[in-house]
Amino acid sequence: MDVRTTRTLVLGSGLAGQYAALRAAESGEVVIVTRGAMQESASFWAQGGVAAAVGLDDTAGLHEADTLRVGRGLNRLVAVELLTEEAPRHIRRLHDLGVDFEQHGEELELALEAGHSRRRIAHAGGGGTGRVVMEAVVRRVIEHPQITILDGTPAWGLVADGERCYGAHVPDGVILAHQTILATGGMASLFARSTNPAGSRGQGVAMAWRAGASLIDMEFQQFHPTALVLPGEGDCFLVSEAVRGEGAHLVDVAGVRFMPGVHPDAELAPRDELTRAVTQRMHETDHPSVYLTLAHLDPTMVHHRFAAISGRLAELGFDLARDRIPVAPAAHFTMGGVLTSLHARTSLPGLLAVGEVACTGVHGANRLASNSLLECLVFADRAGLVTQESPAGSVDAAVAPISALEDRPPMPARPAALPDLQATRQLLWAGAGVIRDAASLAAVSTIAPEALTDRAVAAATPADVLVAMLVARAAQAREESRGGHFRSDFPAEDPAWQQHVIQRIGGEPIFGSFEDALQRTTHEDAPR
Repeated sequence: MDVRTTRTLVLGSGLAGQYAALRAAESGEVVIVTRGAMQESASFWAQGGVAAAVGLDDTAGLHEADTLRVGRGLNRLVAVELLTEEAPRHIRRLHDLGVDFEQHGEELELALEAGHSRRRIAHAGGGGTGRVVMEAVVRRVIEHPQITILDGTPAWGLVADGERCYGAHVPDGVILAHQTILATGGMASLFARSTNPAGSRGQGVAMAWRAGASLIDMEFQQFHPTALVLPGEGDCFLVSEAVRGEGAHLVDVAGVRFMPGVHPDAELAPRDELTRAVTQRMHETDHPSVYLTLAHLDPTMVHHRFAAISGRLAELGFDLARDRIPVAPAAHFTMGGVLTSLHARTSLPGLLAVGEVACTGVHGANRLASNSLLECLVFADRAGLVTQESPAGSVDAAVAPISALEDRPPMPARPAALPDLQATRQLLWAGAGVIRDAASLAAVSTIAPEALTDRAVAAATPADVLVAMLVARAAQAREESRGGHFRSDFPAEDPAWQQHVIQRIGGEPIFGSFEDALQRTTHEDAPR
């Protein structure tokens, strides 16, 4: 078995992983391991932009208030304060890294998106902000002499002994590190309709959970209300929220604009409420979609402002400025994930987590639009600073117990009794999608229940099945509706449920505050 060592190991190559790597590389060697190519992460697909209070009429306090309102009472306040206060600094840093945000004269051109009380979305690339940001960051990473990239290299599991993480198993051996940063992205592609790359199936969550790290808020999956509908297509092209921010209307199959009668913010209602309204209208009209229309807007503005979106839709046969664009909800973002502190520490020493695989508590029960790329920046930067606290140089190969090195997880084969990936995706969409209830969730959570309590069974269970069950089990436990979690059998928000669902291998879900969960599991001092 080949044993390689480094100071910091990053698993994943999205914005969070690469941004953390740049900071960590200031003080030592970094190895980035990624299953696919550097351009295959969800970060590349992000359209809207980066939220930050940089406008003359805006403040971090207003950004914080919007984030808390949309989060439905489950945000971790100190994390939101940190996010919104540090946002302008990271906009400046991205500019220094070479990101050319679109401007109006000498000022940033700021967009408005759902849930925001001000225009505060910095954007680039005509609706292709993620691509522009990632291209700039990737250039710096590739050029950095302290960073080595191993693409096409899947991590099979963490090197861990239940007490600490020492690195990761890769196809030809292990890579050991003082600190391992999990940055593998979310799990939205586990649902039959998803806006995410095919690889976003929760592999990092499964790895962390198998190794003993705590998970939190797994029931909160965000469904984006306006994903393109094409016959026979499951995975969908997202039509950015910024399109509605510039005045697009939603109409039903009869051409009736319906949102003004549903919510005071009409098409700019928070994503959870808009998603349910769209789902209800589709049900009432017995039609597979509703429609976005921009025909009442200036077509020159539409094609210029949303050049990337317009171009992609044109390839699919649609004119964004003139046609009605068929859209319906699709799984988009994971609010929950691996429980982390403000410094990205997980409950397993030696393991940090950043980006969508992590749960910092900043999003609560429902993410505010364009806070996702921002979260990657703020908390990945802090993770990189944590790695600088490690001893200088690469980790000694003798630091990991022999048992941890030899306990090499198998590449899980799929037993005949378990559904294949497509069947799992259909099951999760039907059972834990936009509308859930006890019966539908039970159909998912009992696919292979012994995998939730037995480490050996969990190690041999495919990650997609394991993660699907963890989502359903958390949703079963939360007997209310809040944010991205809606149960038809418990349709009201219940003040008694203003707490979090925490999961760890071998135990039943427990309930408590975010702070309690951190004190019990991450061994970190009070927030600072």
